[in-house]
Amino acid sequence: MSVCLGIALSACCGFRIFIPLLAASIAVYNGWMEVPPDMQWIGGVTAIISFSTATILEISAYYIPFLDNMLDFIAAPLAVIAGTLLASSIIPFSENEPLFRWGIGLLAGGATAGTIQLGTGMIRIFSTKATVGAGNALVASAENVVALTGTLLSFIIPIFMAILLVILVFWVLFRTIKRLVRHEERVF
Repeated sequence: MSVCLGIALSACCGFRIFIPLLAASIAVYNGWMEVPPDMQWIGGVTAIISFSTATILEISAYYIPFLDNMLDFIAAPLAVIAGTLLASSIIPFSENEPLFRWGIGLLAGGATAGTIQLGTGMIRIFSTKATVGAGNALVASAENVVALTGTLLSFIIPIFMAILLVILVFWVLFRTIKRLVRHEERVF
């Protein structure tokens, strides 16, 4: 269950970076989720305040036209970092194996979050081109709903959410590769 929770929360970081971090922080603070001793800071009051502020700023910033596209450049690496952090703090491993824990966190959490973030970034670029930025608020709203719903459901039904979000990752990869192949065919 911890592995599925880690992957599901990490995947939600691909939609909004700070919503899953805030939820994990609140869960650790209230004792609903256990993390290794070196990750106890995530459940502190300072972390909750920081993640709350960052969540509000992130959600608000995605409603500002063209700033949302610039945020995607910053959000891609941050999503990988947040996904890795969440996965490595939730997936249970021995304290004597930090390299293995962080490696699995990067592969399972960081890659999942990064893939979803790249997919949502491409959707936003398409929306910007098609609607001159006017449709981006709708995209941002959908991402907010998916991030919040996915995060909440990750705690309730982590296995289902992990499977669903992994399928989503493969779908995003498939669509991206398909789009790149079509683009290459048009160039030649």
